[in-house]
Amino acid sequence: MAATQKISLSEEELVRALKCQETIAIRALYDMYSAALLGVITRIVQHSETSEDLLQETFVKIWNSADSYDPGKGRLFTWMMNVARHMAIDKLRSKDFRNATKNQELENNVGFIDEQKKVTFNSDTLGLRDMVTALKPEYQSVLDMVYFKGYTHVEASEELNLPLGTVKTRIRMAIMELRKHFN
Repeated sequence: MAATQKISLSEEELVRALKCQETIAIRALYDMYSAALLGVITRIVQHSETSEDLLQETFVKIWNSADSYDPGKGRLFTWMMNVARHMAIDKLRSKDFRNATKNQELENNVGFIDEQKKVTFNSDTLGLRDMVTALKPEYQSVLDMVYFKGYTHVEASEELNLPLGTVKTRIRMAIMELRKHFN
């Protein structure tokens, strides 16, 4: 299998190819700028999968709005970086992104802490049960059922005779309290 060579065009050639929507332009964009654009996006979003998705969306936006690029106002690279930066900021501000980061499960946060701090998780030595018992009673009961007894959110809701939304809110609030011990 032969290795494919990276395409490199001058800025003028790239702009012309983009405006004419030639396929070589998108390949050259990717080869020449994907690493730099991904770096900008990742610094803002700080989530690798989301960053990779945003990189693809950025290339589509660049492709579709190439006619709006004006060489008299600045370099192509600067324009593309601004497109990538704006898309990443828009993603951070989006309601679905904010909700997704708020509603992470406890296990996901423990894994995230483990990746960041290079520690191993052992609930006995960590004292997680002790931390949970220090929480408000309404948080304790929900966390105990869901995380230590294995109930689903719906089952905990039925058992505690609470609305499902209340159970999820209490779990989220309890997790936010527990995070304070880890950060």
